Amino acid sequence: MKLVIGGYAQGKLDYVLAKYHLPETAVWDGAWPDGGCPLDEAVVINHFHQWVKRRMSEGGCPEKEVRLFLETYGNCIIISDEVGNGIVPIEPLEREYRERVGRILIDLAKEAEEVERVLCGIGQKIK
Repeated sequence: MKLVIGGYAQGKLDYVLAKYHLPETAVWDGAWPDGGCPLDEAVVINHFHQWVKRRMSEGGCPEKEVRLFLETYGNCIIISDEVGNGIVPIEPLEREYRERVGRILIDLAKEAEEVERVLCGIGQKIK
């Protein structure tokens, strides 16, 4: 698994598609493959942070669900905005969302084969 993080609108998806020579059909936007995706094909999960927020609002457990996903699609690229910077939200649910995304990304970064941060469309290898 590879992890790509960065701020909003910093060119993360374009960077990943160009670097790994992937078609846009490999991209799942804020969602997991629905089972119709062959396991040997590249899978890119874009807007991972939005998936976490949606699963939280639906009563899911994104921490457990991402583990199950990685058991099947361990050779994937996860792209997420960095959501922990800036002003801390007043709303308790927004604070919980930021906290959980941050902790999930920490766990993913520990396990990732590669971690990159993209700024202005330029990737910087972190791990």
